[in-house]
Order: sequence, then structure tokens, then C-alpha cells
Amino acid sequence: MKSPKRFGAAVLACGALAIAAPASAHHSFAAEWDSTKCRDFTGTLRKLDWQNPHPYFFVDVKENGKVEQWSFQAYSPVTLRRNGTDRQVFLDNIDKDVWIRGCLSKTGKPNAAAAGTLKFSDGVMRQVGQIQD
Repeated sequence: MKSPKRFGAAVLACGALAIAAPASAHHSFAAEWDSTKCRDFTGTLRKLDWQNPHPYFFVDVKENGKVEQWSFQAYSPVTLRRNGTDRQVFLDNIDKDVWIRGCLSKTGKPNAAAAGTLKFSDGVMRQVGQIQD
């Protein structure tokens, strides 16, 4: 009769580990992004990586005569859809000019920012991420 008890204990232990793993991966805005270093970006939307827990979109930003590709982290896909900004809106704006208000990375990652507000070519301002300023 010891085998069923051991098996039950093993199942409970595995279940506890499975629940704890996703919880440990969650992070706050302040852990990764610097709310004192938010700024405006303009450029051309080039690519979208629609994934969980956060989609990333990539914009060619021209500064000082030089074009650099920046990555912007957005809200989760479900939050974006609830706000009326689904994947197709991004895809419809590939190779079009956009304006973004975003906060720079705290980790020193170059050309990375958390997107807060985003304006596509249609002129509509959308909240696509948490912005702290």
C-alpha cells in the first residue's frame, strides 16, 4: 500500500512545481524598463513577432542620419485585442510610418523599449503598453 501513497505524493509534488514555474516568470514593468527614460520615436514598422507573454514589433528609427532597428515590447496579445488592437492592425501597417512613446530598457539592452502609446498611419492613438511618465 505504500506505492499508491508515494505515487500520490509524487503527483502532488509535480503539480506544485508546474504551478510555480509560470508564476516565477512573471515580471513587473519596473524590473525591465526605466520609467525615467521615456521618449518619442518615429520610424517605419518593419516586423511583428506576435507571441505570449508579450508581442514585439520592430521599427526602423532614423536618428542623426542613421537608421537603426528598435524592438518594442507591447501588452499581452489578449490585452491588445481587448483594447481593439489585434495582430492584423500591426500587419496592415508593415512598411508604414508609426509614432511610439516608449521607455528604454533598464538592463542595458540596446535599441529596446517598452511601448506605451502607438500611432499608426490612420492617426488613431492606441495604448499598446504600460507607460510610466
